Amino acid sequence: MRLPEHLGEQTLGYAIHTNRELGLMLKGVKPLAVLSDWYDHRSEVLERYLRLFDLYAQRGVFVRREYVEWHRRGGWRGAHVFLYALPHEEWRIDAMIELRQHRGATWSAERERTEGELLGYTDWQNDIWISRNFASA
Repeated sequence: MRLPEHLGEQTLGYAIHTNRELGLMLKGVKPLAVLSDWYDHRSEVLERYLRLFDLYAQRGVFVRREYVEWHRRGGWRGAHVFLYALPHEEWRIDAMIELRQHRGATWSAERERTEGELLGYTDWQNDIWISRNFASA
């Protein structure tokens, strides 16, 4: 799947992790991956990713956790969230769940930076992302 131009390496100056999570985690470069879709509908793409990630979770290469995150969009709707971490980085799962539980009106550049750090982005990558997505940051 091709990324939109505004998320491309030429625009940002670095390659985002999207669609590369598994490979980066297997290399030990990415400590945490978060995958999600609506609770009542999982896309075929997500199902494929889950099967691949689960193979490694079953072998102990990754730690896996899942939960449902509720959103109010035209009524309450749940998102099924799957988190995979390297075993020595398992603490990131709880930190990410805690961070995501405070989305919405309280989301800020600081929270966005924390999310990026938990996912394994560097300070300079987070600086670029924040400057492009939070003009007042």
